[in-house]
Amino acid sequence: MLQNLNFVKQTLLNGGCSCVLSNGNTTLKSRERGVKPILDFIEGGADFKGFAAADKIVGKAAALLYAYMGVGALYAQVITDSALKICIKYGIKTEYDTLTDKIINRVGNGICPMERITENIFNPVEALTAIKKFFLS
Repeated sequence: MLQNLNFVKQTLLNGGCSCVLSNGNTTLKSRERGVKPILDFIEGGADFKGFAAADKIVGKAAALLYAYMGVGALYAQVITDSALKICIKYGIKTEYDTLTDKIINRVGNGICPMERITENIFNPVEALTAIKKFFLS
């Protein structure tokens, strides 16, 4: 697992990706922003149990989605306090560079909408449902 975590971390930092997943045999990369790549991976239907993930920014919504996927390890360049708590709760080994209290939206005038949606959600299945509903509306 540690070897895969180091691999996805280096791939993220060197490859211009926003999100990388690997189990040592299969590696998936995305340049999409936000939780979109995680949703795309989930929609693909693969089994991600035991995978390592690396992501530029991990808020609570992303952490809940990674927990839903069953990833075993996660590297984040930036992670929120609430996301780190989710990772601990679901047994995801986590490494990060910067710990912050919140993620600001892309316009810069408030909290990220995904963080607002998952503020009172602590269950990965409920989070996935709420996030999908947001994108469908």
